[in-house]
Amino acid sequence: MNTELLGVIATYIITVALAIPFGKYISKVFKGERTLLDFMRPAEKFIYRISGIDPNKQMTWKQHLAALLSINMLWFVYAFVMLVTQGSLFLNPDGNPSMSPDLSFNTAISFMVNCNLQHYSGETGLTYLTQLGVITFLQFVSAATGIAALIVVFNAMRETAEEGLGNFFVIFLKSLTRILIPVSIVIAVILVFNGTPSSFDGKDTIKTLQGDTVQVSRGPAAGMIAIKHLGTNGGGWFGTNSAHPFENPNYFTNMVEMIAQVLIPIALIFAMGHYLNRRKLAYVIFGVMTFGLLTLLVPAIMAETKGNPAIVELGIKQTMGSMEGKEVRFGSTASAYWSIVTTIISTGSVNSMHDSSMPVSGAMQLLGMMTNAFYGGCGVGILNYYIFIIIAVFISGLMVGRTPEFLGRKIEAREMKIATLIALLHPFLILVGTAISSSVYTGDNSVGWLNNPGYHGFSEMLYEYTSSAANNGSGFEGLGDNNLFWNITTGFVLILGRFLPIIGPVAIAGMLAKKKFIPESAGTLRTDTGTFGIMTYAVIMIIAALAFFPALVLGPFAEYFSLYH
Repeated sequence: MNTELLGVIATYIITVALAIPFGKYISKVFKGERTLLDFMRPAEKFIYRISGIDPNKQMTWKQHLAALLSINMLWFVYAFVMLVTQGSLFLNPDGNPSMSPDLSFNTAISFMVNCNLQHYSGETGLTYLTQLGVITFLQFVSAATGIAALIVVFNAMRETAEEGLGNFFVIFLKSLTRILIPVSIVIAVILVFNGTPSSFDGKDTIKTLQGDTVQVSRGPAAGMIAIKHLGTNGGGWFGTNSAHPFENPNYFTNMVEMIAQVLIPIALIFAMGHYLNRRKLAYVIFGVMTFGLLTLLVPAIMAETKGNPAIVELGIKQTMGSMEGKEVRFGSTASAYWSIVTTIISTGSVNSMHDSSMPVSGAMQLLGMMTNAFYGGCGVGILNYYIFIIIAVFISGLMVGRTPEFLGRKIEAREMKIATLIALLHPFLILVGTAISSSVYTGDNSVGWLNNPGYHGFSEMLYEYTSSAANNGSGFEGLGDNNLFWNITTGFVLILGRFLPIIGPVAIAGMLAKKKFIPESAGTLRTDTGTFGIMTYAVIMIIAALAFFPALVLGPFAEYFSLYH
């Protein structure tokens, strides 16, 4: 076993070791129990007072959704106006121009929905004001939105759910003050001490070893990089994202950033076990999601460490694996691990260029976003998994002749219709978007749409819509995406891919909460067993296979076989 693989294993073990106690802490925060950060309570009360919020007011699931959607609409308007006027505002030492309306539309939506798809190049596309006041702000509040939606579902899953589902604004604010802001500060400090810039100075003039003079962008980047990973946001202060030596200076920061982006998604699984007193169910969910991670990770690491067969045919040894588009300071193994982790949990940040990944790795990255249920983003990962649980419960009940129930409440036709629609929405958005772009593309590369026509060009278009629908934000950057077509079409996919998968689970949970609680008996279909876990995994993979394998065959799999032609 080489040291690169040991580094990946150590990173994952540390992540889980931190996530277990962190999950217990998150549970205490939302159950109102005592925690170390209770000193934030006066500040929270002050915010409630000036905002006119009654923290004791209970909301129905419909009121929760109304609050969530309305506040997100305000953020979109604010972000759009800031981006379209940024060139004439202050904190712009590099003199960057304002964004075009269509790019502002796409960027405002992208960061509002926690996707962070970037059709601009980080340090040249934004000013310090919009990097902090728009991008970083939205990275905090979008992550808190996902967590708040999940806690509403947790409240609906309790035996005493009829007593109320909590207050959206209270849950949202606690997500910021007790979880996201404190941990982001710790991560930012670590990055600063390892060389990530955190000042308001403009570009610096650097003389290279070759004697060339270049202008290097800087800025208060550390805080944004911290929350972009912790909040499973993605995006990059710099255009090359976490492959940039300022965003990710060394292997230690690489481990820190990989741990940060997986920490909350895993911790929320354990938080659910404590919050609902259903720890066995949490372990089953964690097991299924971890097996899903390994299903995608093992082929990717094998493909990247083996290298490119076309280069092997030239008689060139690839002792470090396939290193095209990768940083030597990280290596092929850590880059493969990052690429899978960042796609299954919807962070979308990159420490290597996914467009240069081997075809098998590209297929695994796509599958991670297509399944969209293994760990997932802040809050929404479990919400997506919840949909598959509902479907699995219903199918299992039919198979064994028992009434479909989940946590003491019957699953009936109305809940199944919503779950089915949400499950089918994801492939619908991706495949329809890819079909439209494939038909619109004329094959004229002079317009800069595709730098790689053929199998890989199709994969680039497929990846763009998959990333948008999965709230991921990474991309196969051979695609020229900053134009009217891609900015508008992906913008609508971003909205639908974010909010409908939140509305669906919250609606289902709210409907179930109103039903009479049925205590478990000998006839109850158990959902906290390994057998049911296998069933859920099968449902996820079968739906992905039926929906997406034809498209994968046309793209990455066809490219894979072409390498051996």
